[in-house]
Formats: sequence, C-alpha cells, structure tokens
Amino acid sequence: MSGVMLVGVPFEREPELRALLQDALPDAPVAPGTVDEAAAFDGLVILWDACSALADAEAIFARNHGARVLVLGPEDDPDRASRLMRMGVLDVRRFPCPAEALAAAYRQQAHLGALSRQARARKARAERDARAVFVTEDVAMQRLLDKAALIAPSRASVLLIGETGVGKERMARFVHASSDRAGRAFVALNCAAIPEGVLEAELFGHEKGAFTGAVAARPGKFELADGGTLLLDEITEMPLHLQAKLLRVLQEGEVDRLGGRRPVRVDVRVIATSNRDVERFVEEGRFREDLYFRLNVVTIEIPPLRRRPADIPALARHFLARFADTYGMPAPRLSEEALGALAAHGWPGNARELENCMHRAFLMAQQEGVIRAEHLEIRAPRRAAAGAGVLRPGMRIRDMERALIEETLEHVRGNRTEAARLLGISVRTLRNKLRQYAGTGPELAHETVQAEEVDDGLAG
Repeated sequence: MSGVMLVGVPFEREPELRALLQDALPDAPVAPGTVDEAAAFDGLVILWDACSALADAEAIFARNHGARVLVLGPEDDPDRASRLMRMGVLDVRRFPCPAEALAAAYRQQAHLGALSRQARARKARAERDARAVFVTEDVAMQRLLDKAALIAPSRASVLLIGETGVGKERMARFVHASSDRAGRAFVALNCAAIPEGVLEAELFGHEKGAFTGAVAARPGKFELADGGTLLLDEITEMPLHLQAKLLRVLQEGEVDRLGGRRPVRVDVRVIATSNRDVERFVEEGRFREDLYFRLNVVTIEIPPLRRRPADIPALARHFLARFADTYGMPAPRLSEEALGALAAHGWPGNARELENCMHRAFLMAQQEGVIRAEHLEIRAPRRAAAGAGVLRPGMRIRDMERALIEETLEHVRGNRTEAARLLGISVRTLRNKLRQYAGTGPELAHETVQAEEVDDGLAG
C-alpha cells in the first residue's frame, strides 16, 4: 500500500493522530516526512495547518502537481481552508476528526494516484509529437493536461474554450497525441476563415458536378480525418443550417457528400474550439442547443496567460529555443529586467502575443546575447481618447464604448475583423460606430479614414 506521510504535525499531537489512523487505516504504513519528501511521495500526505501550511502546500504542489494532500489543524479558518482547497488539497479538517474522514481521504487519494499514473503514461506518448507538447509550469494547467490525457482514449467529443491565443489548437493536438488515434490523421478546419458557401463542401465533400466548378469528386474533412481527429476551430462561427448537418454526422457517424447518392461511414473524434461564450450564443439562438450538448461531453477551459504567471518565463524560453533552431543561432539570455517586464505585462494576446514578442526580441538582441526590457518593445496600455477619459462614475456610455473600441483596435493593430470578433459585434456594426465617432476626435477620425481606405482597397 502507498501509506501516509505526516508533515509538520506537532510532537504532542502525533500520538493522537497515529491512534486515529490506526483505527481508520490499520494496514497503511505511517511515517513522518519533510516538504521535500512529501513532494515525491506516492501516497496520502497529511499536512498540519500551522502558520507555514499555505507555503508548504504551495511548495509541494509546485514540485508535484499531482500530490494528494489532506490538511488537519486545531481550528476552523474558512478563508485559509478556501485558499488551500483552491491550491488542490483533498480536504481541510479540524483535528480531531472522524476516522471515516481519514479513510475517505485515503480512498480518494488512491483513486487519484491511479488516474495520475495513467495520465503520466499518456502524456509521455503525446510528448513524442513536438506539435502536441503543451509547455507549462502552472500547477492548475498541469492538472488540466492530466484531465485531457485521461479523456483522450475515449470517443467523447471535446469542447475547448478560451481566449484567442491561449493554445486551443495545441491542446487539441495534445488530446489527439495522447489517444489511441495518435497514429492516424489530425485534420483542422477554421470555421471562421472559410466563406459560408464553401464551408459545407469543405466539411462534407462533394461529387463531380454537384455545383459549378466541381469538375471532380472530392472528400471532405470528415472523410480525410477518418480513424483520426477532426478539429473544428471557432465552431460558433458555423452557420445554423450547417450546424444541423454537423449534428447528424455526430449522431449517425456518416456524412452525405454534396450531390452524393449514399452516405459515407466515418469514424472521427471531433474536437471543437471557441473563444466565445457558447452558452450565451445558445440562449440567443445563434448556436444549436442540441449540438452544444453533443459537443459538450467534455469541456476544457484553458485559462489566459495572465492567470498563469509561472508559464510566462517558461514559454518565453521555449520560444527563444525554437527561434534558435529556426535561425541556426544561439538563443539570447533573458535579463532580470526583461523577466520583470514580461511578468508585469497583461498579455491580452496570450501565448501568441508572447511568441511574437520573443521573436522580435530574439532578432533585436543577437549582438548583445542578452534580452533587455527595451528589446521587448512591450507597449503600456493606451490612455483613453480625448473626451473619453478613464472609467469613472457618471461617465457616458457612449464614451465608455468609444474607449473600448479604440483600445481593442489598438490591440489588434487596426485589424477591424479581429476587433469585431473580440468585441462580439459584426464588422458592419464596428464600421458604423467608427463613422459615428469620426467627427469627435482627430486621432480616431484619422484612424477611421485610414481603415476605410484599407477596406476600399481590399474590396477592389
């Protein structure tokens, strides 16, 4: 049996705790240990809730995100208990506690330990594919990867939710590479990047003569992914009539080509992603509820980079190493001031923004071999436009709206399609808003004229 390790238990309370454990777990070996030993221990860690308990728990999980920790203490402190539970401890109990509580914690840790070992084995398989490696040192993110690895062998559909740039496609590849389908095709389709009239043929394929220009039969993405995994990126951008057809494919396991006479059987694991509030889309009638339930068998929400501070330096060094391989040049070192600047930035563009930042810094710092803060060229958030001001009581809704639109356009470097997506409005609505503001501020008016010129050029 894996046993129990006692960490930080006061000398005078240890005999009482050992007697309780003997009652609850007569066959489990019990031994004292240190925080370092607890991080490597494959069993139940009982941590005494003293003044250092929060730091000790954090240290244990930093070295082993899968550690199974039960916290016992002499008094109730709901705030402390809440913080410990958020870290990932199994339970927080006032001592003495019922023997059954200790037995339940031991059974739970044994089950979680078995799952953790399975997850490690499947993650090791995924790490053989460089495109599926999810770089993280964040404890919560590592637990999320364990969850992804555990559900990977199933046929269940997966819905990945998160902001643009958090790594949804990378997570989809991780799930595929951790599954029994790893040796088969991984096919990705961005539903937002393909015109509506083309998307149906891309998904389901077509026969010769099905429409003007269909000079030969062509399989769709479902057929190309047969036996493997199909990633439907930004699924909420799919038109409603195609959502109905997609639902039928998921239910029946067969596709109907455009112009086809008989359905084609397919065995495909579907992973869908979205950077939107899918439930809100369902409520507003823009996404089918039955399709949402079909896709939402397993949901994985990937947190933004600003909530994963430990990942910022880890990803920065990962990107530098990758650029070093690409260019055949040594990777510059990150200075302390650069690391501080990286940690202080909010990263609204998440890992994608960080990757671009490191690419630029890699090129700028080649001569020195050290990346300094000025090489990062991280811009501080822009002040609101004249007349908009900062958020304050009594501020006009129009001014708040204008400030938000301007900040979003600045973030996406003037790309109005991306700005509209982030704001949750149509490009036409955004264009109309910009026209309304054109006469209320010289800076925004100038940007608006430039944006219209770009649009006109593309349209031509």
